[in-house]
Amino acid sequence: MESTGGPYLNTAAVTSPVGIARLLQMTFGCTTFSLVAHQGGFSAAYGTFCMFVWTFCFAITVFIIACEFTHLHSCLSLSWGNFTAAFAMLATLMSITAAVIYPLYFVQVGCYPIGCEVRDFRIAASVFAGLLFVTYATEVFLTRAKPGQVTSYMATISGLLKIVQAFVACIIFGALVNDSQYGKYVATQWCVAVYSFCFVVTVVVVAFSVTGKTALLWFPFERSVVIYTFGAVLLYASAAVIWPVFCFDSKYGSPRRPGLCAKGKCPWDSQLVIAIFTYVNLLLYVLDLAYSQRIRFVSHL
Repeated sequence: MESTGGPYLNTAAVTSPVGIARLLQMTFGCTTFSLVAHQGGFSAAYGTFCMFVWTFCFAITVFIIACEFTHLHSCLSLSWGNFTAAFAMLATLMSITAAVIYPLYFVQVGCYPIGCEVRDFRIAASVFAGLLFVTYATEVFLTRAKPGQVTSYMATISGLLKIVQAFVACIIFGALVNDSQYGKYVATQWCVAVYSFCFVVTVVVVAFSVTGKTALLWFPFERSVVIYTFGAVLLYASAAVIWPVFCFDSKYGSPRRPGLCAKGKCPWDSQLVIAIFTYVNLLLYVLDLAYSQRIRFVSHL
């Protein structure tokens, strides 16, 4: 990106379509958590998660804008294109999660018992949370790799899918620790090992791409990632078969939700969530493998 504001400042960082999207992200993010902190209120783990998402995304967005406007990113030991693409995808996933969770748990139609003013603040915060998601999704759309374009790996479909895979794995881990009874059978422990191994390797791939250190490795990073993705497809395929059998087959588990299970504290619910997102991640890895045949890595962009 060439500077249009002299040798020191890059005005295109705030006047280009991507720059405008980032300014809107900063504005909507600040507005959202300000509304919640001032009068909307939040509580419990769900509210804390939403506030973390909005403040974290706001802080990183301000950092990105400042670095690009002052060219400071050229002094950082990061692959800047990979870093911004990875963050935009992560922020998109986190912001849509918060935009769903906050109104689901905190917004109500009536004023009782929180009062009309608090209700209105929560509705306004939910609206801006939705707008925040739209702006991050817009950045992903604007910066994604176009056909025939030489770009950073994390801006490609395969790179973006890596972020989604890791995010889905975090949802699986959350369900696992919520009394999923995964230690009951060796087979379900194998599934947990699959989720953990694939998550760790995916995060390592993203980390090497973002730091731009792929060229320093003694093995061909591009080929290794494709081989790993193929292995992840096989591993997730095994988990997609094993987990439902040992959780929902009448011989090992329960094909239906037990009637006496407390809502929100039922192992069967957690097992169902894990099964669903196991299939989601399997599909993501299959798509990743398909797209990885059509791209080339560029680690220094």
